[in-house]
Amino acid sequence: MWTILMKVDLTSVCLALFLGLIFMVLFEIFRINSCRGQIPPGPKPLPFLGVLPQLIKKPMEFIRSVSQYGEISTMYIGRKPTIVLNTIQVTKEALVQEAFSGRPSMPLIEWITNGLGIIMAPFGHSWRQQRRFALHTLRNFGLGKKSVEDRVLEESRYLIAEMLKAEGKSMNPQHAIQNAVSNIICSIVFGERFDYDNKRFSYLLKILNENFMLAGSAAGQIFNLAPFIKHFPGPHQKVMQNATELLGFIRDEVKEHKETLDPDSPRDFIDAYLLEIEKQKSNEGSTFHEENMVMSTADLFLAGTDTTSTTIRWVQMLLFSTSLLSHNTERCHEEIVRVLGYDRLPSMNDRDKLPYTYATVHEIQRYANIVPLGVIHETIRPTKLRGYDIPQGTMITTNLVAIFSDKEHWKHPDAFNPENFLDENGNFFKPESFIAFSLGPRVCLGETLARTELFLYITSLLQQIQFSWPPEPQSIDMDGIMGIVRYPQKFIIICRSRDTKE
Repeated sequence: MWTILMKVDLTSVCLALFLGLIFMVLFEIFRINSCRGQIPPGPKPLPFLGVLPQLIKKPMEFIRSVSQYGEISTMYIGRKPTIVLNTIQVTKEALVQEAFSGRPSMPLIEWITNGLGIIMAPFGHSWRQQRRFALHTLRNFGLGKKSVEDRVLEESRYLIAEMLKAEGKSMNPQHAIQNAVSNIICSIVFGERFDYDNKRFSYLLKILNENFMLAGSAAGQIFNLAPFIKHFPGPHQKVMQNATELLGFIRDEVKEHKETLDPDSPRDFIDAYLLEIEKQKSNEGSTFHEENMVMSTADLFLAGTDTTSTTIRWVQMLLFSTSLLSHNTERCHEEIVRVLGYDRLPSMNDRDKLPYTYATVHEIQRYANIVPLGVIHETIRPTKLRGYDIPQGTMITTNLVAIFSDKEHWKHPDAFNPENFLDENGNFFKPESFIAFSLGPRVCLGETLARTELFLYITSLLQQIQFSWPPEPQSIDMDGIMGIVRYPQKFIIICRSRDTKE
């Protein structure tokens, strides 16, 4: 009798669960359909998942398709609608407004940062204080000045020497480039650079890259949909483990700085922040404390390392190592040697004298497009855009794939061609649609540094080294690999010194 009752109960429970699931799906479909007339059109979402399956499976292909719905479209990330800005006109209209300057609460990021720092911090008092202090301090330590330019040029010599250690042999350039780029922000933030054979720092760069990949992967997206899984094993635990190690490295640096701090002679960002904490002790509205210092330092270190080094890796794959674009490489090299020769490294003052090279640097940024949907924003209050009512808390993203390939704004939208940044007289000009560093209050904090590094590193490499594709076949997908940023696939190249060849 008990066995029969158990079977009946189990059958009833299963039936109830099945009917409950059906009801939830039907209710979700009804909820989505009832909202669709009030928001911009977009791809049809799946219940609870939205467009995540398409976005994860073929991200670039999906992003390219979104602009077909008009200048503004909607895609559901899970259950939440995200407004997509598909043209430069509507992007400028939106992002310059404070109402569009928030950051959404993303469980994976919140888990690591606790809402502190700068890049993903909510729009408000803490973010304003931290960003204002960071900008002021970075300028004091050379951002936008000749001193940072000199650091980049010095590091470019180390980079060239490092890459030529394997002259004539196949090599993966990732570590050397990432280390070189990271050393610039490290010299500003930590007051030191790290040798390319420093094992601890090499490991930190490795796990930094791993976290950028994991956070933007399916594992990261699933965590954002169901953050309760943080209590269970899975790849998300590796994200936290890596983040803990990175933050531990910064805390060790902070401890060392405290022991050697000279209040009359701050050496770097950490010293300046420690002095600001002391200065603001009596201020009740201060957001300067050690945990915010650690997260702000991490933001500067991460942002100052990954995006620029990823762009330069795209340069090497697209420009230096493919026979299709070898004519671009040689034209740049000829222009550089004509102006600089082989002995003098470039300076930022050489940009006007090297218009084709400078245009090529920008064209790499446009064509590689390492953040295809920009850094996500959120509305901080109810607002309007092109006739649509946008509620507070709506996620906003910029379709840079559509903007960077708009036929109305680019001479060669679908091909790699530096002529996109040259006028009819062969002089450099920047189209209004080139917004690689975003717009408005949330414009990239390190734009000046990134521009300096990209021009000086790329020009130095073009001047001093000839890169070629090795004889062994490599299968390269030009859509790359999507993490938090869009990475090129791993590849190997051969380096040869230009001055021994010619």
